[in-house]
Amino acid sequence: MRYRRTSQVIEGLRVLVVDDEVPLTVVVSSYLEREGFKVSVAHTGPDAVEAARNDRPDLIVLDVMLPGFDGVEVCRQVRQFSDAYIIMLTARDEEVDKILGLSMGADDYLVKPFSPRELIARVRAMLRRPRTSSTSGLAELRVVGGLTIDLEARLILVDGAPVEVTRTEFDVLAAMVSRPRAVLTRRQLIEAVWGPGWYGDEHVVDVHVNHLRTKLGDDATDPRFVRTVRGVGYGMGTG
Repeated sequence: MRYRRTSQVIEGLRVLVVDDEVPLTVVVSSYLEREGFKVSVAHTGPDAVEAARNDRPDLIVLDVMLPGFDGVEVCRQVRQFSDAYIIMLTARDEEVDKILGLSMGADDYLVKPFSPRELIARVRAMLRRPRTSSTSGLAELRVVGGLTIDLEARLILVDGAPVEVTRTEFDVLAAMVSRPRAVLTRRQLIEAVWGPGWYGDEHVVDVHVNHLRTKLGDDATDPRFVRTVRGVGYGMGTG
């Protein structure tokens, strides 16, 4: 096993902290190391991509504003070779920053200023997320029209063609297909994917669902696979 679980933390997992504010990376790294994580640090966009390639982190804490090139570009490049969880840091509480970061494959975001304890809680919640594909009694293959989801292989096919998605996007879809007749609220999806201890903006679910629709070639106004029930949440099929 690459890591071991204690009663409160996951030890031995690798976290890459990327921020051009050196004092901030020192503080965050010290908190993470105290919890048992193995931490590496980068301060520029190019260095972050190189560190992600060489260190193979399980999770990346990634600031949006970086010298060299920004965190959104780092996220785009990292997603070409890694499925590490990515938490974006932004200094502005603006929807455009959040959507841009998540559209490149980030899993979550946190707005500065934040307390190190808040970030540690978010990191631990992300790394301890239940894997929907391991749910007891769940069939390995689920089919919704032309959509096939192999939960064990973590593979998605649309009309027989494979579709590349992030780990979080897959887990959101897997949570929905595990209850194909149900309409799941944002909170239910967050508990299934991020875990019951997660806290933050629940509209992060909407962003991931929108990305899924784009990758699946699904039209929200005339859905084949993922439907929206206004005032409730999301479900599978056309309804």
